[in-house]
Amino acid sequence: MSRSLNYALFILLFIFGMMTGYFLTPEYAAQNEQMGSAHDLGPADRYVDLRYLDNVIAHHQAAIYLLEQAQAQSQREEIKELAAAVIAADLAEIEELYAYKQTWYDNDRRVTEFDQVNLGVADERFDLRLLNALLAHHQQAIDAAMEISTKSVRNEVLDLANKTKTALSANSKLLETYRRDWYGL
Repeated sequence: MSRSLNYALFILLFIFGMMTGYFLTPEYAAQNEQMGSAHDLGPADRYVDLRYLDNVIAHHQAAIYLLEQAQAQSQREEIKELAAAVIAADLAEIEELYAYKQTWYDNDRRVTEFDQVNLGVADERFDLRLLNALLAHHQQAIDAAMEISTKSVRNEVLDLANKTKTALSANSKLLETYRRDWYGL
């Protein structure tokens, strides 16, 4: 057989194997769905805004968790100042989001589960781990904001999504500058 025919057969068998695994093994399908989108908001139904609010609250709680580690372990004043400002802003916004949940859905359930990334010990690479974690964290929030922008009809949610995209894109540039200046990356 020719090399291109072997390659084509390999691709077809791979796709067939994945499809078979997906349809015959629910655990396999669930694992692949989780890997595809960490914070899929689901369909554009009447609860999509509630799911987004819970997602943003969990996102802020995860950021606070990271930034509290930074306050305790970073040796850089820029990081400590950034952490203090973001923690204060995120705490205030969390309360605003809970107010939306209560008003729109009569839902006072508190979000208790969120990503808790442990950045490790305070060594010469601590801030690099923090910057990398925050950059990935920001991208997840930007992705969720882009998704809700196509699914929500509430002005408050659309404004929040736009604010999120703008603020986190700018903040990501700052973090990338720190990473480049401090670590040459």
